[in-house]
Amino acid sequence: METLELKTKSRNEFVDLTREINQAVKKSGVLEGFCLVYVPHTTAGITINEGADPDVVKDILKHLEELVPAGKRFLHTEGNSDAHIKSSLVGVSQLIPITGGKLALGTWQAIFFCEFDGPRTRNVLVQVVPSGK
Repeated sequence: METLELKTKSRNEFVDLTREINQAVKKSGVLEGFCLVYVPHTTAGITINEGADPDVVKDILKHLEELVPAGKRFLHTEGNSDAHIKSSLVGVSQLIPITGGKLALGTWQAIFFCEFDGPRTRNVLVQVVPSGK
């Protein structure tokens, strides 16, 4: 397992980790299997979406904020309930097939760390697992 550490800059942001995760797969030497990407945080997430047009990420962040606005009255007193809800909506992990030693991502797909309570220092766990062949 490899741990990626990153420092986010904003309360809400997406950080493209595709390159770093590809490097972890290459370093593992696994040709066929899968890659688990997981964040051990309750106010962050992992998603796969379009990485070519930055407006897609802007749209997702804008509409998540509209769906679950910060500052709304919540019972949780730390002031970050919106981040917990966004994390639950997005999810904290992705499982990506590996074929031919590469992530089997679509042409436009990228893997994003999703920050909902930053800026913070965060960890992303990457586990590369060979197939049972």
